[in-house]
Amino acid sequence: MAAWARAARALLLDVSGVLYDSGGDGGAPIAGSVQAVRKIKASGLKLRFCTNETQATREKFVKKLQGLGFDISVDEVTAPAPAACRVLKERNLRPHLLVHNDVVPEFAEIDKANPNCVVIGDAADNFSYANLNEAFRVLIGLENPVLISLGRGRYYKETDGLKLDVGAYMKALEYACDIQAEVVGKPAKMFFESALAELGVQPQQTSGESWRCTGAEESRSREGRRAAAAPGRVKILGTIMIGDDIVNDVGGAQQCGMRAVQVRTGKYRPSDENHPQVKPDAYVNNLAEAVDLILQQLHE
Repeated sequence: MAAWARAARALLLDVSGVLYDSGGDGGAPIAGSVQAVRKIKASGLKLRFCTNETQATREKFVKKLQGLGFDISVDEVTAPAPAACRVLKERNLRPHLLVHNDVVPEFAEIDKANPNCVVIGDAADNFSYANLNEAFRVLIGLENPVLISLGRGRYYKETDGLKLDVGAYMKALEYACDIQAEVVGKPAKMFFESALAELGVQPQQTSGESWRCTGAEESRSREGRRAAAAPGRVKILGTIMIGDDIVNDVGGAQQCGMRAVQVRTGKYRPSDENHPQVKPDAYVNNLAEAVDLILQQLHE
């Protein structure tokens, strides 16, 4: 029995590795994912797409997904670059950008003269020694260096294999400058809170969940929920995160009080099921399976 799927009211979906595998050719949908999104929308469940995509503007990213057959619009997507722009404006920060060329337009309204911080994203081929060293020099020359990262993923999957993600380069700058980056993408709590606010979902103070697992599901998910189920902790009742990243998707969502499910697609590796800190509430083969289980519970 899929107890984790009970009483669902809203879903947060990761994109790369859950809906599709990206690639230089535009990528390819994961089997059943296009239909799964249609089923969610037809069901009346609230839906938000949560991505750490930083190789394109939201508009260009959504257009690509629409071309792959997905029913998705820009205002349904929570992404790191707009969140970073809000932070920059609020704190009067002027960034040196180490990002992909295609995401630079997201920062068009941001003052970038005389930088007093560095913003790093998945810059792909822009992660050259020269560019990394330039970012390092900006940071090391500041009295109070600020490094803002649009994610901290280790790697992601494209159609031709696994690729290093922004986290590896973020860590290099952290080590070189002896600082800690501020992450505005997943797994940052601020990112998930923004997505929930955009969904209109309100956190609730509770002493526990409104559902219980039994048998194998309980042993699999007890550790992952233990902290979130402590008396007085904020819980996000009825909201489920579905992702392929054990730390950034699953761990990040659980830290915010949500249930979280890991798909065995995208960057998933069998070793994820033995992760020492993060225990998903369930594993499913793909998004299509997760959605079918959720909808079955919805109709019971």
